[in-house]
Amino acid sequence: MTERSLQAVVFDLDGLMLNTEDLYQEVGRILLGRRGKAFTAELLDAMMGRRPQQALAIMIEWHALVDTVEQLAAESREIFVPVLDQGLAPMPGLLALLDALERNAIPKAVATSSGREFVYDVLGRCQLLERFQFILTAEDVVEGKPHPEVYLKAASQFGIQPRQMLVLEDSQNGCNAAVAAGAVVVAVPGGHSLRHNFQGVDLIADSLADDRIYALLGI
Repeated sequence: MTERSLQAVVFDLDGLMLNTEDLYQEVGRILLGRRGKAFTAELLDAMMGRRPQQALAIMIEWHALVDTVEQLAAESREIFVPVLDQGLAPMPGLLALLDALERNAIPKAVATSSGREFVYDVLGRCQLLERFQFILTAEDVVEGKPHPEVYLKAASQFGIQPRQMLVLEDSQNGCNAAVAAGAVVVAVPGGHSLRHNFQGVDLIADSLADDRIYALLGI
């Protein structure tokens, strides 16, 4: 890809920009541990990249829990506050990549399956809110990832074709959504998602500091 072929960059959030995927897993372990259930790798695979309501519904069905989605969501929020306060951090290479995109006047956005209130909270804590042209959250789409809706909407909002847009994702569900949308897709797996299947992506990067991401962008 040349500099002119890619006109914008879209970032996933959880596990890609911030270490919230690891924090979510800690919340999940506590939540299920209280019920004598295990937060297995297979369950995590099924939940990863989904919208919060979808992910919790999968958890309930997986373990035949008697709780409702609303009950688990409220309990998760309660557990998450101290976990977030103590552990939130940007992923390696994020800040340098944002700096480079800004130096080269390449617009960027966030497209995440997380809810708006949470997204604005964590981005605000890390002083990142003002660095994006727009932010798409679970409330902005009807269909969650792996459906391509959020990435098609991002391309439309930028006023470009999906193939002119570079998408950075860490999960299989997220990459499937971006591939289905027709974007140029870079998988940046970490931790649990290293075992995911990233068929169809243009590149599997080592981190956001991977020189090959910069080469794709021509910067």
